[in-house]
Amino acid sequence: MNTGATTIDESEVDRFSRMAADWWNPTGKFKPLHKFNPVRLSYIRQTVIEHFGLDAGTARPFDGLRLLDIGCGGGLLSEPMARLGAEVVGADASETNIEIARLHAGQSGLDIDYRATTSEALEAAGESFDVVLNMEVVEHVSDVDLYMKSCAAMVRPGGLMVVATINRTMKAYGLAIIGAEHILRWLPKGTHQYEKLVTPQELEDALAGTGVDIVRRTGVSFNPLADEWRQSRDMDVNYMVVAERPR
Repeated sequence: MNTGATTIDESEVDRFSRMAADWWNPTGKFKPLHKFNPVRLSYIRQTVIEHFGLDAGTARPFDGLRLLDIGCGGGLLSEPMARLGAEVVGADASETNIEIARLHAGQSGLDIDYRATTSEALEAAGESFDVVLNMEVVEHVSDVDLYMKSCAAMVRPGGLMVVATINRTMKAYGLAIIGAEHILRWLPKGTHQYEKLVTPQELEDALAGTGVDIVRRTGVSFNPLADEWRQSRDMDVNYMVVAERPR
């Protein structure tokens, strides 16, 4: 790998760093992520338990698993994963995000290994994980192929990577950008750029030759009547995929 290559998009890092103090405010700028968290937590928990044959009836079914939350932000996923028993490494390119995450984990009494670093640096250091969470990050990096390949390289044999992102469709442009950012004001304007959205096929192409294959796909849609996100068959806007490395 070219050690000079980077996945960092400085403008994206700066944007999220400026909002970092709001990470744990459920009514603040990250309110959409707080509302999105239950459906992705449920999906991750169910997927990991089924894949590894874990005991769903215990409070800490992830005991013994080493997990990477790449692009962890303020730790909205890292903390629940630690509570489920995983040994968690939370990584983010923003030093400010990592400072917020460390502070909140300390206040919550959780031992999480937070690092201000990138996927390619972790791979170069020889890190490996049973589970890699790659949630709402791929649409913010500068080099999708490098990013996906470096993440995939850290998945241990028999391990999983869960990816969540937004499809590049006109429906996604209308709902996730025009609707969510400009009309409903759920997200600050400029949070997502249409040309940086990634299709499921592009994810699959980026993983080609890495030894990690997409084995499950699901859409995620917002139900306005219930005011909640749910899994669905519609992958035109938000979607999640599971990739695994055979033993």
